[in-house]
Amino acid sequence: MKFSLTLLAAALVASANAFVPAPAFGVQRSSQLNAEKDPKRYGKYDDMLWDMTAKLEIYGEWDPAKPRSPWNFNPFETWDGNSPDASGWFPGQNTFKDPTRGDINFASMQEERKILDDIIANPKEGNVPGAPGCKN
Repeated sequence: MKFSLTLLAAALVASANAFVPAPAFGVQRSSQLNAEKDPKRYGKYDDMLWDMTAKLEIYGEWDPAKPRSPWNFNPFETWDGNSPDASGWFPGQNTFKDPTRGDINFASMQEERKILDDIIANPKEGNVPGAPGCKN
């Protein structure tokens, strides 16, 4: 019995070590992604509340004639049915971060719908497919 418990403990320790990455030449590498180190990869509202007020501010600053970036994107643009995060990244892209969303209710959704309908009816000059500031 004592031998079985010792054998079981050794097997558990050995199997747990199998999932620990081995350091390369005795040096432990950082698991932090380069994208997290570069502040230019994330926009103005990264890790902040991503609500209609924030989106309207980013939309107001967006220039479709300039290249798309975390600091220049249309927050109302969709790609494969998805909306961008607070830096213009879409789900599936390795830099996408699930944004912090505010509370929402039906009445506020109706107000937001009016704003979105106005944006759709009156697109910014230069907001055409293939423009440098557009995803599509």
